[in-house]
Amino acid sequence: MAIVLRKVLSYEKGLEPPEIVERIKEKFPEEVIEVTESKDRISVTVKSGRIIDICRYLHDDPFLLFDHLQDLTAVDYLKKKEPRFEVIYNLYSIRYRNKIRLKAQVPEENPRIRSAVPLWAGANWHERECFDMFGIVFKGHPDLRRILLPEDWEGHPLRKDYPLKGPEPENDWPGYIEVLNKAKELKEFEWEG
Repeated sequence: MAIVLRKVLSYEKGLEPPEIVERIKEKFPEEVIEVTESKDRISVTVKSGRIIDICRYLHDDPFLLFDHLQDLTAVDYLKKKEPRFEVIYNLYSIRYRNKIRLKAQVPEENPRIRSAVPLWAGANWHERECFDMFGIVFKGHPDLRRILLPEDWEGHPLRKDYPLKGPEPENDWPGYIEVLNKAKELKEFEWEG
């Protein structure tokens, strides 16, 4: 028991974040666009064309081992930055206790990027959410469909050009009236505690 506990409490010292960035730059010199640091995490902005190669390198390299995808999300920089979108991967190495943020630029005219599901199974739901909310298509995703909104919903609500009030009343989502009627029907079962 003491040997197991000692192994759990100790961990190998991994590379420092600036060293990790240098390894990425050495391995993918043409892909790295920018490196920034904010609070406790370094961000590396890359071109999206080889994103899975970069992710696989970070995942598989024995000195890096970013084996946990903490989060995957997107940002819309409408009229502020080109390309318009970035897909952001927050990665963590359980073995080395390192964090890094990878940002992949995605153009507005063809918002597509390869899926990270083959590397991190948990990317499945994150990518579906990005697809649903931003309209970014993840090529090779095993089940890319809406996750938060109904399949017949039009538009992507986290895009900055999405109307703040939603669709105009005459263009409401067809299921809206059905949901309102169902809510009225079930009102008697609400708990007022």
